[in-house]
Amino acid sequence: MRKLEESGLTKDEIIKAYRHILLGRRLDERLWQLTRIGKTSFNISGQGHEVGQVAMAMAFQPEKDYFLPYYRDMTACMVWGMTAKDIMLGSLGKEDDPSSHGRQMPNHYGSKEHNIVSHSSTVSTQFPLATGVAYGAQLKNEDYVTLTATGEGSANQGEVQEAMNFAGVKKLPLIFVIENNGYAISVGTDEQYANETMAERGPAYGFPGKRVNGNDFVETYLAFKEVVDNARKGGGPALIELMVSRLTSHSADDDHSVYRTKEDIENLKKNDGLLFFEKQLIDEGYLTRDEMTDIDAELKKAINQATDEAEEMPEPTADTILDQIYAEK
Repeated sequence: MRKLEESGLTKDEIIKAYRHILLGRRLDERLWQLTRIGKTSFNISGQGHEVGQVAMAMAFQPEKDYFLPYYRDMTACMVWGMTAKDIMLGSLGKEDDPSSHGRQMPNHYGSKEHNIVSHSSTVSTQFPLATGVAYGAQLKNEDYVTLTATGEGSANQGEVQEAMNFAGVKKLPLIFVIENNGYAISVGTDEQYANETMAERGPAYGFPGKRVNGNDFVETYLAFKEVVDNARKGGGPALIELMVSRLTSHSADDDHSVYRTKEDIENLKKNDGLLFFEKQLIDEGYLTRDEMTDIDAELKKAINQATDEAEEMPEPTADTILDQIYAEK
């Protein structure tokens, strides 16, 4: 692990990153609980992706950059500006849900206020949309950068190849991310692609590709900072393969014990980026264990409040079913 001071971030920024990582984990755990007691219908977990997602998102300028996420990107969306309550409103299907006003299934994150473009349930269709957003920056001579992400299984869709080809030809300010957790639902990487790394696909389309350890906060942050800064200066797109772990089943409707061995599942716990990051924070003098316990308690309280408030909000009514379909002048 690279030392945290190498990131160039301040102590406050590092601690803020930890808060985002832990919030993502605790909120994800709450969403699992709600599915199990029948209060929500579905959840696709991002547990194991949080460190990489926070490091990734912190390299951008969310106040002007655009994000087209995929269904595991909840933690990154909160770095971008969404709140725990926003996420909860979407999961519970409430009218005030900023992603879809309660009209879409959970994990389809979006926020017009925060430049987060909601995606389709058809995986990886956000990639060609992202090229359009990035092309807009080029045509209007604006300096915003666009980020889009998907999993390594979804990255084999045709839309991904078309998007990367167009971005390479036009040298768009666009960062492609493949969050590689080793499984496309129940299918391991050996049956997903033949190339040694997904990052190799970047140079095939005329731009850099790099694989990074998503459990190493500093390595990930610096890798993204480099390509984002280059894209903002007109240097074109890049592909980052973010190596992460999927600590849970694919979704609340899946049981990974059917296709993963007991030993494999136990080893996942030893490769938890959150635990690595906490140890690093303690070893390098950023936080004590007692301070982490206090932060954890504070975040759990905030999640309880977000849950309670979201549950009390009204659900969408039938007479508004056609609202929010077309743009209004």
